[in-house]
Amino acid sequence: MDEFFEQVEEIRGFIDKISENVEEVKRKHSAILASPNPDEKTKEELEELMSDIKKTANKVRSKLKSIEQSIEQEEGLNRSSADLRIRKTQHSTLSRKFVEVMSEYNATQTDYRERCKGRIQRQLEITGRTTTSEELEDMLESGNPAIFSSGIIMDSNITKQALNEIETRHSEIIKLENSIRELHDMFMDMAMLVESQVGKRCSPGLTWRGWRVMGLPVVGGEAGEQCSPAWVGAERK
Repeated sequence: MDEFFEQVEEIRGFIDKISENVEEVKRKHSAILASPNPDEKTKEELEELMSDIKKTANKVRSKLKSIEQSIEQEEGLNRSSADLRIRKTQHSTLSRKFVEVMSEYNATQTDYRERCKGRIQRQLEITGRTTTSEELEDMLESGNPAIFSSGIIMDSNITKQALNEIETRHSEIIKLENSIRELHDMFMDMAMLVESQVGKRCSPGLTWRGWRVMGLPVVGGEAGEQCSPAWVGAERK
């Protein structure tokens, strides 16, 4: 069991590291949003943090899966012992903690996306282009950076500044959504894990927008609300 508890402490340390990085990501988001032209160093630091979170999260997922497989093997042999119960309890605790910190990361990303979107909408209004939330979503989902600049006459410094911020915020959203998609499989595993352990429909804590960005169908919930993935019955058998 000594080796097992060493592994538990290692996983706990990784999860704490992710939590600390998520808080730093929030600070970087605020710094980037505070300036119409954020410096490249801050944006690079944000990308490094996101990359580190992804790498560390993959390590945690791998180690949790390894423990889960070991527990399943023990149960398959109909073994029941105090050690097995301890391992199951520790695995459940670590899994929930991992889900919580990654759900917080997802919420942080979703909030940042909405704030970037709000900046784009305000700058479009400055240029005289009023857009509804739905129209803006269609523009963002097109993935075409030029879609915002078409039709804008750059006849003043204010318009140029507005256009520059629009392009900056759009670029941030594209990078953000790419990052979320890269974590697609992990979030799927998280949802299944929490659903099996807790059995709550909205237990993963991921927002409607977060699931949609990853291309996942959802049941219930509106933008900004928590909801669960729409599991297909055949996939669960």
